[in-house]
Amino acid sequence: MAISKQYLKTRPVCKVTFSVPAEKAVKVAVVGDFNDWSSEKSVLKRLKNGTFKGTFEFPKDKTYEFKYLVDGEFVNEQEADRLQWNEYAGTENSVLEL
Repeated sequence: MAISKQYLKTRPVCKVTFSVPAEKAVKVAVVGDFNDWSSEKSVLKRLKNGTFKGTFEFPKDKTYEFKYLVDGEFVNEQEADRLQWNEYAGTENSVLEL
């Protein structure tokens, strides 16, 4: 899994690209507090090599909690900026700091 960030000079946003290698998966989405944890708002596109990829714009100077939803199973990003304990879910979430 990987995350890449590209800060725009012309607007106060950061383009974040999420890449998830999941050859056997049918559907992969990024869910988090930025999209009300909705699996429909940020579905990643499957590439020919089996990786799922998507790029989204986020306001910069903020922190976001997120997870990947791979065929209904929550997965943390290994390359996240850090992990944050979530009392409500009883588990850690990946954190994106922009």
